[in-house]
Amino acid sequence: MTFKIGNGWKACYDEEMGRYFGEYGGIQSYNLYELTKEQYDALDKKMSEGDACKIMYEGRHLYMAVDDRCGPPYTIVFDDDYEKLCPWAKVIQSGKVWPDGLTDAAVEIFESEKNNREQRRKKREEREKKETNDE
Repeated sequence: MTFKIGNGWKACYDEEMGRYFGEYGGIQSYNLYELTKEQYDALDKKMSEGDACKIMYEGRHLYMAVDDRCGPPYTIVFDDDYEKLCPWAKVIQSGKVWPDGLTDAAVEIFESEKNNREQRRKKREEREKKETNDE
């Protein structure tokens, strides 16, 4: 694994998977993303956390934890495989994890989560098939 580390952010290229990832934030807000090669290449250790966040924000959101005092803390798991994809990440959890149905709805509604739609729809279909078979 190859890492780029800046102030408040970290990015990783996993050579085995041929995939790129990034994390930023801390206790109040923590985010984990899958990045494209172009997004990863644009990250520079000298850039600010804000500039790095802008680049990562365009990636596919894997995980988010929020404890910003604007409401109760919460965590959203966009991709259940985030731990396998990013074993190096210093993941922070805040409050309760959103249930799958609520996460699926947020992904469908919010344009900022459009990169997760295909993956979430596939997972939802798998869950629904499993539930049907269990009945």
